[in-house]
Amino acid sequence: MGRRALGKVDSQIDLTSHLLSGKSLPQPWDQEQVFTASCPLEVEIGSGKGLFLQRQGTALPQKNFLGIEISLKYARFAASRLARAGVANARVVHADARQVFSEIFPDASLAAIHIYFPDPWWKKRHHKRRLLNENFVGQLSRTLISGGYLHFWTDVQETFDAGIAALKTDAQLQGPQEVIPSQAAHDLDYQTHFERRMRLSGKKIFRSEYIRL
Repeated sequence: MGRRALGKVDSQIDLTSHLLSGKSLPQPWDQEQVFTASCPLEVEIGSGKGLFLQRQGTALPQKNFLGIEISLKYARFAASRLARAGVANARVVHADARQVFSEIFPDASLAAIHIYFPDPWWKKRHHKRRLLNENFVGQLSRTLISGGYLHFWTDVQETFDAGIAALKTDAQLQGPQEVIPSQAAHDLDYQTHFERRMRLSGKKIFRSEYIRL
């Protein structure tokens, strides 16, 4: 199930504090140049409409959250959501996650990584474009702190199986651990809009969690 059309972003909303470009990220990495305070940093790859960033940023002010979104229109939408809600500890960067991880984040700099419903790249000839492969898994593991978590969810079993196989190539990632979904307390009590759609339609979601040894 693909992404749905987005509504328009209000041109009056100032996105300066919440929308970044990959080229604007500091090198070498300095979290205090991106956020107002240096806190444990969690990264979401593929932020979509920004529900995860808004929920977690609001619930956990003692942490910072950075979403990486390759689509500019979705990055703008997510950033506008954060700006409207006044979430000070969350940002969206318009960039390719592979580049950000390989060129920006130093070793042991992230407390958690969240990958929810990545593009399954259905056609066999496109499987090489899937996010989780042995090379990128190495970057994820390298950037996690000891005891840091990686969350990987998808609604496509083939994508899940391939992702689990790739994650098993790194001996420092312990898992997969089972993830028990919680009951939604209200209409937007989900990690992402995609999770909400899947659960409300009764579709199965494959969830896994890993910890960096």
